[in-house]
Amino acid sequence: MKEEKRGLKSHWKRIVRKKGFFPALYLAVAALLLTGVLWYQNANRIADPDINLDFNYQDDLWGDNALDREEPSEPVTTSVENISLPVLAESRTQIVTKFYDHDADQEEQEQALVFYNNKYYQSQGIDIAATSDEPLQVVAALSGEVVEVKENPLLGYIVQLKHDHDVTTYYSSLTDVVVEEGQKVSQGEVLAQAGTNLFNKDKGTHVHFEIRKDGKPVNPESYFEKPVADLTVDDDQKEPKNPEPELESGLTRAQT
Repeated sequence: MKEEKRGLKSHWKRIVRKKGFFPALYLAVAALLLTGVLWYQNANRIADPDINLDFNYQDDLWGDNALDREEPSEPVTTSVENISLPVLAESRTQIVTKFYDHDADQEEQEQALVFYNNKYYQSQGIDIAATSDEPLQVVAALSGEVVEVKENPLLGYIVQLKHDHDVTTYYSSLTDVVVEEGQKVSQGEVLAQAGTNLFNKDKGTHVHFEIRKDGKPVNPESYFEKPVADLTVDDDQKEPKNPEPELESGLTRAQT
């Protein structure tokens, strides 16, 4: 019996001393552990069929993965410009002729009259003059398209711009015009320099500026620094007395 035990011991020693014994042992243990893990997962899966242990590389990387999730985009909004003065911001200016408002007091109405050829005309815009000797650069009050550039013997050079919301702006008494018809311009872009004209020569160097909504003049001073979308026209707006259609400036003859 003792001899059998000694023989068995000797046999195991020979096996252990073999070069591949321990690697084979490790592999066997690893196989047993892996089998146990798979069996455990399968048992849980059967117990709770809602558990999904499948892994899909493409779905995880490009589908439900956070890298592929797009945040809801903000709605694209078109910015609405505020109407600005038609001169460079740093210019020192004053309004020398006002817009003729039938509801204004007598003093303001007198400041909105232009005397030419022994007649008074109601101004449908404003005249802006420099308070210094520096040249007065005239700029676009809004972004838009140049629809007219022409010279008038009474009014000097004229530039008209078309804008969104059925709005047009009108600039006259100009010199050194640098834009042409069909050109797109940005708000604040230089159009010309203020000049003089025969129609309102008493005001010296100035720019005559008008805003029209749906073809009707509105008071520019009421809308400076306000969104162009706020422009409205009163349906009951009074028509100028004794209109003078030959005048292309938007100035109409007042009652004498």
